Amino acid sequence: MRAQFVMQEIWIGLRRNLTMTISLVITVAIAMALFGTGLLIKAQVDSSKSFWYDKIEVSIFLCAKASSNPHCNKTDISQADRQQLKAELEKLPEVAEVKYENKTEAWNRFKNRFSNSPGFVQATREGDIPDSFRVRLKDPQQYLKVEQAAKGRAGVDQVINEREILKKFFNILGGLQWAALLIALIQVIAAVLLVGNTVRLSAFNRRRETGIMRLVGASNTYIQLPFILEGAIAGLIGGFFAAILLVISKVMLVDELAGDLQLATQLGWGKVILITLASVCFGVLLCAVASFLTLRRYLKI
Repeated sequence: MRAQFVMQEIWIGLRRNLTMTISLVITVAIAMALFGTGLLIKAQVDSSKSFWYDKIEVSIFLCAKASSNPHCNKTDISQADRQQLKAELEKLPEVAEVKYENKTEAWNRFKNRFSNSPGFVQATREGDIPDSFRVRLKDPQQYLKVEQAAKGRAGVDQVINEREILKKFFNILGGLQWAALLIALIQVIAAVLLVGNTVRLSAFNRRRETGIMRLVGASNTYIQLPFILEGAIAGLIGGFFAAILLVISKVMLVDELAGDLQLATQLGWGKVILITLASVCFGVLLCAVASFLTLRRYLKI
């Protein structure tokens, strides 16, 4: 009987404040979808970082006739300088492997890496990429000694550490993630305010029933429970729509982002399910706690 009464009170409260309940559901859905999208982007970035950072190399581009570096004097590196540089690089304790790559090999690798961007490939010709040494490190963090050993040497055009390039790239993605979380925070604040207003209206509309329950000796928990569950149910419905939006975000945003930016790894559905469940649970808990705190302040029990 008590359970039936609580369910009746919940239904009455949701029906009486239908417009505000719908607004609450929409706000919670958007807030949790943005929150989950931020987590999805973070998971994608972390996964891509772990993949790429293990494959990071230091590229040492060698002088060629087309080099713009005045240090090269518009001449190709001599074979003696090239062999000496390779031997000294291989002696460094930080180096795991040194691979020489000529212009043809560099061009083929470039075409394979940017095969999804034909315009970019067509704008580059074979021979534009000079010969280079691709140095794989034992620890990607220890690149400074390799850079110092190669910079300024005869026949060296420029030294590029791929980690620095990727770091800037992942920082941009990190900014996108934080932007989504910031917007989600604003939506969460709006949801909390809506929950408070909805519960206050519901408590005001049922002040007579509440007074009678208090007179017959009902406990505070029993009186508060329908109001708290109203907020939780609204949060659960909003979380359901947020889950749908997160699936759409995974397919149309995160996967497309991974493909267009060639992040190499795609986020698995197992991670998406965990993030979706976390977002839904957070939405339900948020609405229930906001309802409880509002009742303590505005419902005189």
